[in-house]
Amino acid sequence: MNHQQLKQDLIEYSKTIGIDKIGFTTSDPFLELKNRLIEQQKRNYASGFEEPNLDKRTDPKRLMPEARSIIAIAVAYPSRLHNAPKSRKGQRRGIFSRSSWGLDYHHVVKDRLKKVEAFIQERVPDALLKSMVDTGELADRAVAERAGIGWSGKNCSVLDPEYGSYMYLGEIITNIPFLPDAPMEDLCGTCTKCLDACPTGALVAGGQINAKRCISFLTQTKELIPAEFRDKVGNRLYGCDSCQTSCPYNKRVDFHLHQELEADPEIAKPELLSLLSLSNRAFKEQYGSLSGAWRGKMPIQRNAILALAHFKDPEHIGPLAELLKKDARPVIRGTAAWALGKIGGIEAAVILKECLAMEQEELVRTEIESAIAKLEKLGE
Repeated sequence: MNHQQLKQDLIEYSKTIGIDKIGFTTSDPFLELKNRLIEQQKRNYASGFEEPNLDKRTDPKRLMPEARSIIAIAVAYPSRLHNAPKSRKGQRRGIFSRSSWGLDYHHVVKDRLKKVEAFIQERVPDALLKSMVDTGELADRAVAERAGIGWSGKNCSVLDPEYGSYMYLGEIITNIPFLPDAPMEDLCGTCTKCLDACPTGALVAGGQINAKRCISFLTQTKELIPAEFRDKVGNRLYGCDSCQTSCPYNKRVDFHLHQELEADPEIAKPELLSLLSLSNRAFKEQYGSLSGAWRGKMPIQRNAILALAHFKDPEHIGPLAELLKKDARPVIRGTAAWALGKIGGIEAAVILKECLAMEQEELVRTEIESAIAKLEKLGE
């Protein structure tokens, strides 16, 4: 088998199946990455969503002992929401991050990887192949960087001069010894716009992130979001794009190359109040195809409450009061209490005091008491 010819054939084939970039690298361990991950753990910066075994994350041969190389792919996604509905008084809206527009990217990228696998298998029947996207053991960004897809930016995303950082990544470990591509030069230079734009200071240094402070991580948790970050969430329902939208390489990037990744504006930027009354079934029907739905409806609804507080419209007091009085979930009641304190006013203060007399859950009582204290300090 002529591996160089197979590589060239793969590059040409990839262009016909919706792969925007493809690169090849060795199966050598990612030693520098391992050192960075060890440092992340020491500093307690890891989110907890990652594969806990650092050897699996950094040594392809732990996943496939026969591994000789890795094929990395990238699929570009849109950065602008065309015909986006306006958020206005009486119809306030939240926003899903760009990585959650359209069909769940895990399915989209896996589809491309399966086609690459079939292409290889047809020509090399005994080839060993292992694909993964995001939730796999390997660190997608480290693979993409070494395979020449782009460089690792200060915003912890892989950046390419053409597509910016708006790319979904995936890879295939294989026993085929493909000739590796050269990594791309780091072009961030002295720019620190992404660090400056991060709402919570999660980007502690170029290429280093404290995931526990990252809004993208916080919006995916299932607990109460720590009080210091609630104002920072704004109207984000899932994820955060600040470190990407601030990047100069992303300023004019907006690729609409794949129909599956096109956003439904009403889903990507939904009305907040309508989100709060959705049943589990209705949530799955409307939002289940998004990558942002993977944690279920509760985190999205909690974030919608924070977004209502962000807009501070007095007409939201009624719906928030209903949640505080009747919702069975302590996290939702606690967040509603905080939101009422944020919106403020005599009506909100009366409701909070009424609910404090009825509430049994300590977590919620603490939030109500804090909201009341805040309003009393303001003289409401």
